[in-house]
Amino acid sequence: MRDPYEVLGVPRSASAAAIKSAYRKLAKKHHPDSNKDDPKASARFAEISSANEILGDEDKRKQFDRGEIDAEGKPRFQGFPGGGASRGGPGGPGGPGGFESYTFRSGGGPGGGFGGGGFEDILNSMFGGAQRGARPGGGSPFEFDTGGVGVDLDLKVTMSVSLEESVKGGEKRVRLPSGKELNVKVPAGVSAGQQIRLKGQGESAPGHRPGDLLITIQIAPHPFFKIEGSDLRLDLPITLYEAVLGAKVRAPTLGSAVELSIPKNTSSGRTFRLKGKGLPKSDGSTGDLFVTMRIVLPDGNDAELEGLMTKWRDRHPYNPRSNLA
Repeated sequence: MRDPYEVLGVPRSASAAAIKSAYRKLAKKHHPDSNKDDPKASARFAEISSANEILGDEDKRKQFDRGEIDAEGKPRFQGFPGGGASRGGPGGPGGPGGFESYTFRSGGGPGGGFGGGGFEDILNSMFGGAQRGARPGGGSPFEFDTGGVGVDLDLKVTMSVSLEESVKGGEKRVRLPSGKELNVKVPAGVSAGQQIRLKGQGESAPGHRPGDLLITIQIAPHPFFKIEGSDLRLDLPITLYEAVLGAKVRAPTLGSAVELSIPKNTSSGRTFRLKGKGLPKSDGSTGDLFVTMRIVLPDGNDAELEGLMTKWRDRHPYNPRSNLA
């Protein structure tokens, strides 16, 4: 789930009214009922609704801004319970992050823990007196220290980049659950699902090296390009007369626009391949751009066009759906 502010396209300082307005506009635009031909509309609408559930609720928005919940409204990890100041001074015995390190020692005298030699007897029966770390003449010095147990301190977040940023690279700012923000260098040619690792920027706990920050890349939907592996697809609107008579039209690419020659009698749905205009591949080559023609009629009623089509229909009838019968 992306950052809800990014999903709704509003700054973190946005007012409640601005958030509400942005949500209504996006919900109307991406509602599945208005995009029945778009299989991804439902996912976008769900993402927009989830973002509004966080930012549209004053309490949840404050919790998210403080890093207490994630973009899905789930509580973030705040450390192990019992790490409060009531156990061993400020911040608890584990120090920052609420982590605690326990050491159990069995001894014969007072303060040995677990009722004097009771714990020792259990260990002797289990290990036959050969406890780890035994000291000559020291009674029963068995130690169990959780500081040596592996703890996953890696922190995982997602970062959304535009299609252009994924191709060209650049610098992007990412916000951590703690509220801390970092500038992250996005390498050129990064792909969706790829991870960027920042050493030592994860969680911390006493007795352990700091974890790493693992940033998973998401590529934001583009206004008109669709990604298929290393290839791109584009629906290009053309007029009826351009389709019938042929024309030269400008088609956008990730670089500069190109001039595309449309042959006469081009049907809607015909696709042209522009080699090398797609996304970079790992082997150094580049994918292609596939441009599909979409004939668009003018808005409103046009009596002259309707009269022309009526005459043409009567003189040149044909059925493009004959093979579907």
